[in-house]
Amino acid sequence: MGRQWLHAKRAVASLKKAQANGKLVKEIMVAAKLGGPDPDGNARLAAAVDKARRESVSRDVIERAIKKGAGTGDEKLVMEHVVFEGYAPHKVPVIVEVLTDNNNRTAPELRVLFKKGQLGAPGSNKFLFDHVGLVEAYRPAGSDPVDAEEAAIEAGADEVTPLTHDENDDIPADAAQGARFITERTAVHAVSKWLSSNGWSVVTSEFGYIAKNNVKLSDEHRAEAGEFLQHLDDHDDVHRVWAALE
Repeated sequence: MGRQWLHAKRAVASLKKAQANGKLVKEIMVAAKLGGPDPDGNARLAAAVDKARRESVSRDVIERAIKKGAGTGDEKLVMEHVVFEGYAPHKVPVIVEVLTDNNNRTAPELRVLFKKGQLGAPGSNKFLFDHVGLVEAYRPAGSDPVDAEEAAIEAGADEVTPLTHDENDDIPADAAQGARFITERTAVHAVSKWLSSNGWSVVTSEFGYIAKNNVKLSDEHRAEAGEFLQHLDDHDDVHRVWAALE
């Protein structure tokens, strides 16, 4: 028997990389639209650009995305931010953030994906989450670990929790320390800037949703919910999936 499966595997890996890079470019455009084209004054854009560079997105593509988002190039960004609320299998509350240039196309596709779960009306479960600022960062290998709580206080964050490579693969496996800083939405940029100036590498700087209470599931049910969430995340227009899953 031939080794056609190798070609199929490579094709799937290539497709996933293209999808991931497409989402990175979209994030750069949206960050530039919301906060301006200068990464030094736009923490969300700086984090998105750094991540794109690590994923080998070319400089030309990054620059075009910034210009398109900021409206300084020939192309103008037409992108709608849509939030879907619902439940994954086994009643796990989910919020899905979508960035789309055609919601008439995206909304029916999301409804199809939600057939294994339950799609709710706007406001149906957002009250189960806190809408906050999220800054995720790490101290590079070889750095001395610091007191993360003290760093959070100095930076102006409200809360901090440890963060590992398994939880966010943008954190290098050999990082000296990783942390997620939870902030007021208005403080995201200030917190990111303080961390960047004090030995931290920022990988995420954005608004997000933190569940007030997480659902505990058996391993079997957790796998089913996880598969559903992965299908949502794989959709080209899905920007972030937030789930109240422990």
